[in-house]
Amino acid sequence: MMHLFIETMADSRTWFAVLVGVFTVASLLSIGLPLIEGDRLADRMKLVASERERIRVREREKIASRNTGKLRQTPKTYMKDVVDKFSLSKWLGTDEAKAKMTMAGYRGPQAEVAFLFFRLVTPITAVIVGALYVFVLLKNDWPTTPRIAIVICLAYLGLKGPEIYIANTISKRQFSMRRAFPDALDLLLICVESGMSIEQGFRRVSQEIGARSVPLAEEFALTTAELSYLPDRRTAYDNFYKRTGLDSVKNITTSLIQAEKYGTPLGTALRIVSQEARDQRMMEAEKKAASLPPKLTVPMILFFLPVLFAVIMTPAVIQIMTTHF
Repeated sequence: MMHLFIETMADSRTWFAVLVGVFTVASLLSIGLPLIEGDRLADRMKLVASERERIRVREREKIASRNTGKLRQTPKTYMKDVVDKFSLSKWLGTDEAKAKMTMAGYRGPQAEVAFLFFRLVTPITAVIVGALYVFVLLKNDWPTTPRIAIVICLAYLGLKGPEIYIANTISKRQFSMRRAFPDALDLLLICVESGMSIEQGFRRVSQEIGARSVPLAEEFALTTAELSYLPDRRTAYDNFYKRTGLDSVKNITTSLIQAEKYGTPLGTALRIVSQEARDQRMMEAEKKAASLPPKLTVPMILFFLPVLFAVIMTPAVIQIMTTHF
């Protein structure tokens, strides 16, 4: 039996028959499998499109969850009554404060009314709480002058409290927009070079950039609305810069105004401004990196050097003590 198997495997005709059979089966599979499976390209494209739509819906839900409030809200009744009764808008409301609230993302009458209300209530509350704590709860051996000074300091902090809050909000908002603005310019450049109008480009960028920066997406959406309804595009671009307060936004709005006025190509201007924004972001990163050594000097002196001296000197001290004592 073994001898017959060896003779069969040694025969060249056997190997030829095996190769013919393998090639025949491979040919049948290569021809028949596409007919059996069908064209899956359409199904795969549908799956990709549906997955993309699910991702988009999920990102929009995240944006909505992070920004649940409306752009403009109705003023609260008690705040509006206090503001109107004491005419706070005449002696506490200024154009600079309104501009800062706009840059912080607070728009409409509710924002102004709330700012004026807290600007009146916060120092009064700080004075009352400070006076109760200093003159009632503290020990009686304190002199009167330091107590009055503490109350005055609390009143000043209460007066500046709303302004400090607005300034911090502006700083956080500008940081988010500054970090995502070069990417937004790249998207806008792609939209413009693909044949879209500037309104459609702004609308598309507002939809896509929300995953990186919600405030920037909000500003692009507002600019899109202003471009659609305002009679002058220059006003919409100027409002875009006033709401953000970024130098990069000022450069792009100037380029857009000049391109519309003189007919220069938008693609070239957007590409140059986008590169400048990226260079500026890189310069800020390099500036922060260069400022690290001076900032680390004091922590190293306070925390690292004592430990290093202890590690170096302790064996010598132990050896001296064991040798002499």
